[in-house]
Amino acid sequence: MLLIDVINDFDFEGAAGLVRAAVRASRPIEALCRRARAARVPIVYVNDNFGRWRSDFATTIRECTRPELPASAVSERLRPRGGDYFILKPQHSGFYSTPLDLLLAHLRVHTLVLTGFAANLCVLFTANDAHMRGYRLVVPSDCTASNSPSLTRSALVHVETALGGDVRPSSRVDFARLARQRKKPRGQTF
Repeated sequence: MLLIDVINDFDFEGAAGLVRAAVRASRPIEALCRRARAARVPIVYVNDNFGRWRSDFATTIRECTRPELPASAVSERLRPRGGDYFILKPQHSGFYSTPLDLLLAHLRVHTLVLTGFAANLCVLFTANDAHMRGYRLVVPSDCTASNSPSLTRSALVHVETALGGDVRPSSRVDFARLARQRKKPRGQTF
């Protein structure tokens, strides 16, 4: 399970819509994380480094949970637990110039459950790159957010139609079933 940019300061021009949507999406993401941890599904935080090339994930968490920030409650609610993994990324895709591929190979992952912000940017770019690498994709519709509902809907339609991804709500994600499924052959959709 990938949590994309959920540890975020949301401190940028035009973020109000994304903050409102992220607050709503954070609750189902939190619940899905509880279920994933109970099922022993690895959780990987894939987070922007916000252009701070000397940053580390602990610093990112500390900075993004400052109470004066617009959505510090989201970062606080979704903060990592012991045993979780993290990758800092320099661009939109979690795969671009990161060791994510190596980590997923080490963990023997064949299906990715993608959650996070923004659905139309970082989640979608990561989904595209995951698809190109042959991963089965699940992007729960209630576990993503963008600056507007229409941007989120467009991203989810792309995941479903162009990438063959499953966009069912998080309550219908069955980790045991996903673990039993083998990697899909190239070109096969769900």
